[in-house]
Amino acid sequence: MNPSTAQARVIVDELVRGGVREVVLCPGSRNAPLAFALQAADAAGRLRLHMRIDERTAGFLAIGLAISSGTPVPVVMTSGTAVANLGPAVLEANYARVPLIVLSANRPYEMLGTGANQTVEQLGLFGSQVRATISLGLAEAESAADYPRQNSVWRSSVCRVLAAARGTRSGNAGPVHFDIPLREPLVPDSREGETIPAGRGTEQPWTATQYATLDVALDIDLTPDTVVISGHGAGLRTELAALPTVAEPTAPVHGPTLHPLALSLLKPRQAIITGRPTLHRQVSRVLADPEVTVYALTTGPRWPDVSGNVVGTGTRAVTTGAPSAEWLARCRELDQRACSVVREELSRHPKPTGLHVAAVVLDTLGEGDQLLLGASNPVRDAALVSAPRPGVRVLSNRGVAGIDGTVSSAVGAALHHPGRTVALIGDLTFLHDASGLLIGRGEPRPEDLTIVVANDDGGGIFELLEQGDPQYAGVFERVFGTPHGMDLSALCAAYRIPHRQVGLDELATELTGSANGFRVLEVVTDRAGLRDLHTAVRTNVGA
Repeated sequence: MNPSTAQARVIVDELVRGGVREVVLCPGSRNAPLAFALQAADAAGRLRLHMRIDERTAGFLAIGLAISSGTPVPVVMTSGTAVANLGPAVLEANYARVPLIVLSANRPYEMLGTGANQTVEQLGLFGSQVRATISLGLAEAESAADYPRQNSVWRSSVCRVLAAARGTRSGNAGPVHFDIPLREPLVPDSREGETIPAGRGTEQPWTATQYATLDVALDIDLTPDTVVISGHGAGLRTELAALPTVAEPTAPVHGPTLHPLALSLLKPRQAIITGRPTLHRQVSRVLADPEVTVYALTTGPRWPDVSGNVVGTGTRAVTTGAPSAEWLARCRELDQRACSVVREELSRHPKPTGLHVAAVVLDTLGEGDQLLLGASNPVRDAALVSAPRPGVRVLSNRGVAGIDGTVSSAVGAALHHPGRTVALIGDLTFLHDASGLLIGRGEPRPEDLTIVVANDDGGGIFELLEQGDPQYAGVFERVFGTPHGMDLSALCAAYRIPHRQVGLDELATELTGSANGFRVLEVVTDRAGLRDLHTAVRTNVGA
């Protein structure tokens, strides 16, 4: 067995022993030893392999698999620009604390700087964006007797990679770059039937690593008028169950729900952050108010504090006191008013918008469903039309809130979820990752995934920002609205994905059952009146 083949087989064996069950692979030459080893493991039923031709979509497919399963997912590629294409996925995984493993094949390091083709300085390429950068030395042996000596180094390195990705010693999960230089020959030789050096015991990892316990108690008096801001990545806090909670769609609701638009009508004296807030200017204003005492509870070592206003941090609250009945009643009244106003304004509006589509999607979800939201308008629309619902898991790429790879993330999430997955995204987000629709023949496919595209022919989110003000109408449409006029049905047909264009009533009917595979439902929406609709909602909530 040649050295590169032996090393690749040991690495894959140890990944499986460490709990890896899903791997995404992109074709290439330098990563051929890993490809052969992964295919063999897939054929043996030890892991499930997913082939993708585009490293950008492969990275976000791995993210979808990882956020749905909660376990590390490697994405394996060849050397050169293939590695650089993982940049956006690594950024998302860093800030969203997703255990993504970038397993890159590399040329032997002595080739760096020589002008050798397809050879770049890829070790350290991701800089501070990864939890660790780990490299293996070249596998070199004159005979099979030399492999046991290197076996322990290879296997312990894999365990170190998995521990860093999971955050077992730091409490801070995230991406890891695992770089492996490989020397030719890159394909198995005539001795490929030889066994690899053994691991420990029966399917045990080489190095066992227990999860570190990060426990920092924080004393909080709940007597002052308090709101909880439940942000992305928050854990459920039962000690806050009595407190009104503004929860993002991807976050748990700790106590009675509080609509984000109601927050501007309240004057809380105290705010408790859980997770990392990524939505709502109303939330940002409260957290920046120097008259509001702000605490932060997180599940990891970092805590959010954009305005520098946090007075204390911890991982759990030790509470005293209780909120007043008057405060709870006031929050409940304003929450009900905001919810009613949103639905009333939607019923009055003459044309369907992204808000209308979000309302239909949220209303049709049930116990055991999984929802993935695009990071642009859809996640904001979902927050306005409905509170997070028990029994429905909601996902979104909120680490850096980009629209990159959203189709691929939805596919990955659906591939691991045993029930129904619905993704709600905008048309630009859909087009940005259209190659995520490409699933090769014979590859694992989602059994129940519906992607709902709210198509307003452009960037509807910009209608709601400062540049959407009518005074900028002369330049807005081309450089912010970016109309594309694409035929989504033709696009889906090219990728062999069933597509239907439906109205709101048809959408509600379609979402009452299973997708029976992978499909796209498109709803044509209007963004011309979106700014006026949002203004009417805000005005009438505060009336």
